[in-house]
Amino acid sequence: MRLVVIGVNHKTAPVALRERLALVGDDVNVALKQLEALTDGSVIVSTCNRTEIYALVPQTLATSNPASQALVSPSAGAQVTNPAISPVSNNGFSSSATLSSAAISAHIIKIKTWLATFKQLSLTEVDPYLYVHRDTHALTHWLRVAAGLDSMILGEPQILGQIKRSVHLAQEEGTLSNQLGWVVDQVFAAAKRVRNETKVGAQAVSLSYAAAKLVTQIFDDLPSRTLLVVAAGEMNRLVATHIAGLGVGRVIICNRNPERAEALAAELRNPNRRVEVRTLQELPQVLADADIVSSCSGSMDLLIDKTMTVQALKHRRYQPMLMIDLAVPRDIDSTISRIDDIYLYSVDDLQHVIAGNIEQRRQAAVDAELLVSQLVVEMDRRFQVRQVGKDIEQYRSCTQGQVDKLLHESLAQLQQNNATPEAIITELSRRLTQTLTHAPSKLMRKAAREGDSELLDFVVSGLQDAHRSHR
Repeated sequence: MRLVVIGVNHKTAPVALRERLALVGDDVNVALKQLEALTDGSVIVSTCNRTEIYALVPQTLATSNPASQALVSPSAGAQVTNPAISPVSNNGFSSSATLSSAAISAHIIKIKTWLATFKQLSLTEVDPYLYVHRDTHALTHWLRVAAGLDSMILGEPQILGQIKRSVHLAQEEGTLSNQLGWVVDQVFAAAKRVRNETKVGAQAVSLSYAAAKLVTQIFDDLPSRTLLVVAAGEMNRLVATHIAGLGVGRVIICNRNPERAEALAAELRNPNRRVEVRTLQELPQVLADADIVSSCSGSMDLLIDKTMTVQALKHRRYQPMLMIDLAVPRDIDSTISRIDDIYLYSVDDLQHVIAGNIEQRRQAAVDAELLVSQLVVEMDRRFQVRQVGKDIEQYRSCTQGQVDKLLHESLAQLQQNNATPEAIITELSRRLTQTLTHAPSKLMRKAAREGDSELLDFVVSGLQDAHRSHR
């Protein structure tokens, strides 16, 4: 089907080169427009870990050549002389319609050269790091990426959303052709099956995601719960974003730097969530309000000690509290874990959970890879069914053109009285038979000449079945 993938990722290229090849912002729009001249549809996926072009090689590389008409010509002895044209079309992904491997390879070099030029780099500088996948291999790669099997963090779900945004942008720019759009739909449906039918993305493998999973295991009715964020650094920002995304109704941020706290508060506020900013000195007073505490400061001293926690718990009438200490050195006194109704997790505790989950994901990835292989076969078959309808339509159209030509010549002879009607009809019948049997006869001769008995038997039996069905 002429599908190719050209790109770099965290496995093939250093971060310095990935940064230089990144396509973001207006670059993507301009790049998609320029790719219109080189492809029959394209999608660009560019993240911190990968930059990839998914495209269809233009069919016009084959159909623009007059030699392609030899397949439908009924003239005796017609031969296919253009090596870029396959004499027998195999409609699977591996055939790439009527394009030869050499034609596709040459066009891939054009796309590579364009990418290097677009990013103001030399092809020799970029080419060693670029990977290329074609046909079923390209489809398999796309599905693995969408399912999170090719990500730095195995099974992570964000990449599917990033691909969907990339596809939406291609639609807006008008570079998503109908055929490429069909492939995209198949990939999305298959990726959903991989994630639903395997456990490759079921377990938490990041600190922030693991913290959010703990919240759901301990608390329900999250809109009535309060999250206390102690320090507004990057790690706590990720944790707060994940936990707030669960539907927590109130967030309190305690931080030394009020500007950073306000910036985080602005990210977390919405009509259904109240967000407050307090000083670090107010921590003992607000601790009692917190159902969930996430702390990750750079302090060398404890910020939450046992006495402060006991007082807060008493004020809360011993309602349970989840405390997550991501700081090294610790922010929360470790002896607090021995207090009833307190669930305290350190960064080591979460890392231990994550390590076990990563191993579970790796085991699930085996099942996921097998499912990917099965789904690619299914998509290939669906494509063949879809494509063969177009091939049949084209074949019938070409044959009808030949028949119309013969009929027009016969009618002209009747009008000119150049022969008797019986002779004209007899000659028309002979020429129609020659026209309609030319292609299958040529195919049988080719199979016999190449010793392909399986293809020969298939064609002969198929023609015999066709004749029997019309008796």
